[in-house]
Amino acid sequence: MSSDLHQTAYHYRADLKMERAARNKKRSRAKRRKESLFGKPFDGGKRMDHGGPQQQQQHPMEQQQPAYHPQHPAMMRLYEIQKEVASLGPQVCTFSGLQNDRDYKRLERELTRLLLDVDQVDTEGKPELQGARKRAAQEVEGLLRYLEENATHPSRLAIEQLSYEARQLVDERVVAPQRAGGVTEINDELVDALQELVLRLTQVKTEGRVPLRKARYRALTRLCAVQDVIEGRTQQQTLSLPLSGDTHEAVNCINQVMVKVSVARSQLVALLMGLSGRDSCAHLSRILTEMQVELDALDVSGNAVIRNYRKQVVEEINGLLKHLDLEGEGDDTRRYDLAQNNSIREIEGVRAHISHLREGVLRHCAMGDLSFRPKAELQGLLTQLDQVDTAKNPCIREARRRAVVEVQAVITFLDLREALARRQPGPNEHPSHRAVWQVLGSLSELQAQVLGFDGKRVDKSYMILEELLTKQLLALDAVDPQGDETTKVARKQAVKFAQNILNYLDMKTDEWEY
Repeated sequence: MSSDLHQTAYHYRADLKMERAARNKKRSRAKRRKESLFGKPFDGGKRMDHGGPQQQQQHPMEQQQPAYHPQHPAMMRLYEIQKEVASLGPQVCTFSGLQNDRDYKRLERELTRLLLDVDQVDTEGKPELQGARKRAAQEVEGLLRYLEENATHPSRLAIEQLSYEARQLVDERVVAPQRAGGVTEINDELVDALQELVLRLTQVKTEGRVPLRKARYRALTRLCAVQDVIEGRTQQQTLSLPLSGDTHEAVNCINQVMVKVSVARSQLVALLMGLSGRDSCAHLSRILTEMQVELDALDVSGNAVIRNYRKQVVEEINGLLKHLDLEGEGDDTRRYDLAQNNSIREIEGVRAHISHLREGVLRHCAMGDLSFRPKAELQGLLTQLDQVDTAKNPCIREARRRAVVEVQAVITFLDLREALARRQPGPNEHPSHRAVWQVLGSLSELQAQVLGFDGKRVDKSYMILEELLTKQLLALDAVDPQGDETTKVARKQAVKFAQNILNYLDMKTDEWEY
């Protein structure tokens, strides 16, 4: 009897184990099927950025969550919504326009509809279904919030304002005169104004957000293209062209093409700046290509002068054609994300080297040791930066400029320290000259603190440094040269030196990024 009971208990335990194993296996399958259902709430697009290879990116919704039966009607409806949200997510995270753009309104409309669809899912009061619906709503709300934040971000509005100023300038000085049948006047004032706008666009902060980087990139590429076209026109005005029609029968034809190229140049500028409502890049490209075919058909053999004339006109047409690819470039490439750019990597390598040398210089100066003077190495870094290929990209140029300023700051610090160590004032030194040198000694100490500063503008130490440097400027302003020319020169150099330290401190804390 006891043997039968023991055998029955053994079979019962075995059945329990088998049943538990089957339940675990079933639960594991359900978890695998459900692991992509509405995970963490939307994180502001950080996981959508281009910081790594595409295959390593994972949509925020594709995170593991507690399972629920996938065949439940509510879960199946949430899965359908999930697919639609997943298709809209990348579009939201790379949208770089404004609230009045057609794509913004479309995305907002689609996301609002999905939010209503999520709200209508019947959870039957079950906590698991309520949790899944809540996560779905959070995901859609996060995308809506991210879309609005980028379209109304102060930096995005600053980019739009600068683009508007550029359009106004180009319309007034280039496009409008051409449409009125007049001649566009290209001068240094126009070139300088465009360059100023490029620099201001370069300084716009994007906080690492993909839509803002993309908007800044698109604005910069178009404005730089306009610069290139206008500068090319300026160079063309210096040539002794067109040639007289009496020289050769083909010259009249080339002269006519030259007139068409001039019109096409203005049309291209209008297209790049969004000032042309009728023309398109494809249409202008066809016109320019037809001009090339017309020039190729001319017989200019045996006349080198006319052959060179035609060659110059063809080159100018090619120069205009290369800018027509910008129409979709901002959408089809990731050139606005410069983290993987080889020139930026080279600049960052130099900056790391600068940081190492700067730390060494400050460490030796703190110990009173002036023997560590890596000026030759620093000069070599300047040469290396000068050889970096910026590809006419303003952001890369700005990154290089900042690296150059970092090198120069260390060099000027070493130069002043050496000058102070060598200084041997004579008994007849002018009191005002001595006062300037005393301020320079204080500036040297403050520059060491600025070189080692690694904070933000809201920090108390920043405010103290800024106040102390301002006091040194006021002290220099109070120095009366009393007609001494040496003191005048020394005071002027000291004022410039103090302003450079302030500018360097400002550059270190402006949180600019490429």
